Amino acid sequence: MSATPVRPRPRRLAWACWSLLIAAPLCAAPAFALGAATASPQDHAGVIGLREDYLSAAHWIAQMSDPDRVILDRAGIAAQNARMRQLDASIHDLRALPATLPRDFVRAQIEAISRPPTRTLYDVQGKPVDAAQLRAISDNLAMDRIAGTRPLQYGLVVHRAALRAFPTGLRVFSSSGDTDIDRFQESALFPGDAVAVLHESADGQWLFVASERYVAWVEKRFVGIGDAAQVFGYGASGPYRVITGATATTTYTPEEPRVSRLQLDMGVRVPVLADWPAQQPVNGQQGHAAHVIQLPVRDDQGRLGFAPALLPRSQDSSDDYLALTPRNLLTQAFKFLGERYGWGHSYDTRDCSGFVSEVYRSFGVLLPRNTSAQAVSPALDRIAFGEKDGKARRDAAVDALQVGDLVYIPGHVMMTIGHADGMAWMIHDTSGGSWFGADGKRVQAHLNGVSVTPLQPMMASDTASYVDRITNIQRIRPHTTK
Repeated sequence: MSATPVRPRPRRLAWACWSLLIAAPLCAAPAFALGAATASPQDHAGVIGLREDYLSAAHWIAQMSDPDRVILDRAGIAAQNARMRQLDASIHDLRALPATLPRDFVRAQIEAISRPPTRTLYDVQGKPVDAAQLRAISDNLAMDRIAGTRPLQYGLVVHRAALRAFPTGLRVFSSSGDTDIDRFQESALFPGDAVAVLHESADGQWLFVASERYVAWVEKRFVGIGDAAQVFGYGASGPYRVITGATATTTYTPEEPRVSRLQLDMGVRVPVLADWPAQQPVNGQQGHAAHVIQLPVRDDQGRLGFAPALLPRSQDSSDDYLALTPRNLLTQAFKFLGERYGWGHSYDTRDCSGFVSEVYRSFGVLLPRNTSAQAVSPALDRIAFGEKDGKARRDAAVDALQVGDLVYIPGHVMMTIGHADGMAWMIHDTSGGSWFGADGKRVQAHLNGVSVTPLQPMMASDTASYVDRITNIQRIRPHTTK
């Protein structure tokens, strides 16, 4: 169960049948409840069962007999991604959209995500958002301005940008004083992401866009509009760099502010200008200590262009996607350890499903955005659990977990890192936790970030454990016909 109530979210742009499938929400990490396992004074930092050495990827790598075995090679990953795009309803094929978009289609997409709130919401000062504010936000949807048909436009994202349920930057919350989970925050897009523009807000400051994995509102200033050849041709050929750190940052440059200190998140792929003359400065700086990359930019008229930028060699990047091995899975996941939890990619960070998506993106593996879609994706190797599945089957599945396996309970996903002390251990981006302390009293921990915890002691309610609530286990591995 989720720590906070959530609304449905849209999935596929199903052009052929005009259908709109609804995905369950992003993960607001579940509230841990009372459990049978109790903490001991030796638990590191008060987290149940935790030892300090468990906070190192090297510890878990050392437990493995073959950490460098290739789980999927490049051809296998390409086949896996093809399956994802073919079979998973949460993945959108932007090129399949028609040249003109009918009004009913655009309206259906907006109505699916921009649903008027039915409960009281609070602003950052803890004050209720009044009816006049909500009415102004609703008016900004400009539903009455949707034309009978709209020419399709494409664009590239030029800066890390929030995807919003409504065309507004107003942050709203379910309760006064709890300002972590913004109910209008949906997800984020990254520099170089392609979008299809479906509509524009009444104030002209927001675009309603479809990306490969999500449909929502984005600030217009973060999208450069271009033709299909520009958008889909960006980085399609030639050398490139893949960001392999949790984040990387381009070099500061006053000469070209549009590409200065730009955040690039794990798995973002950027083309390299390999033929850039060695002695020619890039935005006022010689590039010998950096990679000369090309980034999309937006001019004052909103048109898409491209500019060179410097990605310092000190930043964690690679000339190709990493090999998908257990060692690399652990190394990549632990690069996020301690990062603040960010609902819907808030705070320039990520949430539980964003976390696992970005880890796998550094290998070139495509995953759906939300936990609900990830958990049931027909493109992955899924082990499903229902109410009739008893303790024996669940325990056996937990015992058989492998590094990199994704474990889902309603509203949350965790990544397996190994077994120790008779328990399976997870790394996950979570907002909190609770368990019994040594004194028998309930300990409530506001973990609120990427954390390492055991699986079995955690509880989804006073009487049901996480293991009891497992809905699915997903494994990325060579596909076998079932």
